[in-house]
Amino acid sequence: MTVDGMRARLERAGLEIADPWYSEGPLPPREAWRRVTSGETAPLAALPGDRPAEVDARWHRLAEEHGFFDGDGLFLVEIDGPHPGSGPRHWARVRLTPGWDLAGGLRPAPDGQAEFVAMAVGGDTLLGVTADADGVRITVVDRIAERVEEEAHRAAEETPRQREEAWESLLAEVPRKFWLLWAESLGGNPGVPDDLRIELLGLSGYLPYHRQSDAVIEAVTAHEDWNVRGRFAEHGTHLTQEQYARLVLAEKEPRRRAALLWTARHKGLPSFARERLAADPSAAVREELAQARGLPVPVLTALATDSHAAVRAAACGPAWPHLDEAAREALLADADGSVRTAALLRHHQDRPMPRAVFEAYEGLRDRATQSCRLERALAEELVRDEDPARRRRLARNPRLDPDLVLLLGKDEDGDVRFEASVHPGIGEDDRSRIDFPFDPGTLCRTLDWVAALHDAPAAMRRLAASAHPVVRRSVARARRLPADVVERLARDGDRVVHLFLAESCEDAPAELLLSVWRWWTGSFSHPDRPHSHPNFPRRDLLRYADDPSPRMRQLALDDPDSTPELVERFGRDVSEEVRARAAHDPRLSAASAVRLLSDPYDTVRAAAARHPELPARTLVGLLRDLATAETAARHPALPLPVMRRIVAEARAALA
Repeated sequence: MTVDGMRARLERAGLEIADPWYSEGPLPPREAWRRVTSGETAPLAALPGDRPAEVDARWHRLAEEHGFFDGDGLFLVEIDGPHPGSGPRHWARVRLTPGWDLAGGLRPAPDGQAEFVAMAVGGDTLLGVTADADGVRITVVDRIAERVEEEAHRAAEETPRQREEAWESLLAEVPRKFWLLWAESLGGNPGVPDDLRIELLGLSGYLPYHRQSDAVIEAVTAHEDWNVRGRFAEHGTHLTQEQYARLVLAEKEPRRRAALLWTARHKGLPSFARERLAADPSAAVREELAQARGLPVPVLTALATDSHAAVRAAACGPAWPHLDEAAREALLADADGSVRTAALLRHHQDRPMPRAVFEAYEGLRDRATQSCRLERALAEELVRDEDPARRRRLARNPRLDPDLVLLLGKDEDGDVRFEASVHPGIGEDDRSRIDFPFDPGTLCRTLDWVAALHDAPAAMRRLAASAHPVVRRSVARARRLPADVVERLARDGDRVVHLFLAESCEDAPAELLLSVWRWWTGSFSHPDRPHSHPNFPRRDLLRYADDPSPRMRQLALDDPDSTPELVERFGRDVSEEVRARAAHDPRLSAASAVRLLSDPYDTVRAAAARHPELPARTLVGLLRDLATAETAARHPALPLPVMRRIVAEARAALA
């Protein structure tokens, strides 16, 4: 159900929706519905379906008895019903208004019956209303926390025979969709051996996102399905250069080989692959190769004289410094316009471009404005150009005279002034005098010209003292920095400087890493920093066990002197982040892991579903539920015979 659809039904029933409307509640909505419909508690009332007023009256009396309306009158309700899909669900925080009509207003359709489950905010009792052809039933399930505890302890007391029976029951009468879903998810299971990973090619899209052995990559290169090969090329961030090279070289279809190389050129290729691809029969492949970084000079110069114009045009720029005068003149006079344009643009990075050339070639003006050395009169005219987009491009030109950059630093357009403020050709004093718009919360890109100086200690010292935050942030992206530069950046007032230092610099100090940890939870580009940084503290962390910050409190479990008792305590912490950290800890007891499967927060439940001590009966239940099957199939404790059966059945289902 959409949020708008849910709101409409709640309002139609006379319920005032709180702000924020959603709540995680004391337990997940699916768990609430399971307890209401499982039969563990008999319905307290059974009423005819054609008497909504009686249903409402009886429900209200029971709700009052269990304190649903105490305090501000807010309570929790979930209206998706007992047979939902696998999508996310939330409790809604609501309050009764005069004239409320739950049994009538919450109907999913005019001829349907209202079904809903409710709880007091922070309560321990469920009140469920369900319907079928025989009428409406109201069920009360009390002592929720106690029931969860009791069930968790019973589940943890599993005998070997019960474990064996559980796995046998999993494989009996399985719908086709489950075989396919389990096989798909097995691709993310670290316990799957290589021979089975090879069998999963074409069945699971998760494999490319995980590091694979050479044997698996060899099977990928020989796989008949282009989608399998292409997916590994596009998403295989863990592939080594050698593995990627084998994937490219094994591709027989030229267009696809070029597509693979497009991705590979950003990763780099070993020399044996570059030399083979330079002689590739496909011009499209050679064109892509020409744009790869780190090509040796002989390969570049050969590509610059290729028989195909597109290859010559692509190779012209990177090969130019290594070409003799005759080869350069040949490119400038090439019969193909794209080659001549590429040659002109590179030629005029060294020699000023006159107005006649600039105006003669319509297709190169924007690129020339941004990258070429321009004759002084032409550059002065462009500084005054009426188009702010052209002035922005000019401000990005690294070959523009410093005094003209400073003129652009006074431009009426804020974006022009910003581009001028990060120009490599001006000094730090001049840079500090440019007034530019800047949002400190923006995570900006690293400046190329600063990155090129990362291995120059003197330049890093000078730029670390810059008044410009983007310059200092770009310095912080260096992999190694002198100690005094690190110390200066660690005292910087811009916390994004601290973040970039924590993510990128191997010299970041422990105290800075701890301070960033307090507020930063990770990014796609550096998903586990700062926690995975080699300088991140690993000892003396028990002092944070009672820290008021959940971010800091959970660090106590990293200390080698932490105990299983602390893990258990954190499994009951008030913060879902700390409970999730405890659920990831293998020292957590099986009973606690099962209990956390009923946690209101999905991050905690997902961590608990992967706990190594999870009982087989519990894990089988998760595998049999569409909402949890995907996570459960990644559990490394799945027996190997079960994994093999899943793969075999999934292949049969597709066949």
